[in-house]
Amino acid sequence: MIADNLASVTHHIGEAARKTGRNPDSVRLIVVSKQVPSEKIIEAYQAGAKCFGENKVQEAVSKTDEINANDISWHFIGHLQKNKIKFLDSRFDLIHSVDSLSLAEKISAYCEDQNQKQDVLLQVNISGEEAKFGMTPSELEEQLPSFGQLKGIRVQGLMTIPPQDPDAENSRQYFSALREMRDKCQAMNIEGIDLKELSMGMTNDYPIAVEEGATLVRVGTAIFGQR
Repeated sequence: MIADNLASVTHHIGEAARKTGRNPDSVRLIVVSKQVPSEKIIEAYQAGAKCFGENKVQEAVSKTDEINANDISWHFIGHLQKNKIKFLDSRFDLIHSVDSLSLAEKISAYCEDQNQKQDVLLQVNISGEEAKFGMTPSELEEQLPSFGQLKGIRVQGLMTIPPQDPDAENSRQYFSALREMRDKCQAMNIEGIDLKELSMGMTNDYPIAVEEGATLVRVGTAIFGQR
């Protein structure tokens, strides 16, 4: 079942990429494994999934310890509290959810102390919803040079979560807005900033996100079913 679901999602990603003239290999699937037991993650891994996303620090730490496969790439995709940074301890190839300069500074300082560098994405609240984490587009533009000066992180791109909507087509405006924001920021040519990644799109709307330029899609329910 998980293998079939994974194959279906991969097929839809490929279709959406080709529809806009993109190489399907330019999009990575992050299999969202929050609240999923380790045996199901292993089942997805054995079916070909190599990239998994967790959004709670304690749960993520125990799973990365338990599932010790060298070719799995773990991503942290949830809200990260500053007092939990030390628990991440270079377990994650990418943190998608750096939602403020102050959080980036804390991560950078911790990584410098450990003589490490952490790849991160900057979370943008592109829809302006009050309940959502992330910087406003104007905050991002204003603070981008400061992110570039942090020695313990590497900014690799942007991430957003659009408003929940049963009609996936309504997410398109937010995905295209993030892509345009990325292009605008990339054109600023700030040293230390590389915005090649766009993390956007989940189970409900990932094909639309791919059409609008996503390089990372975060899909869980379509693979594992409802939690």
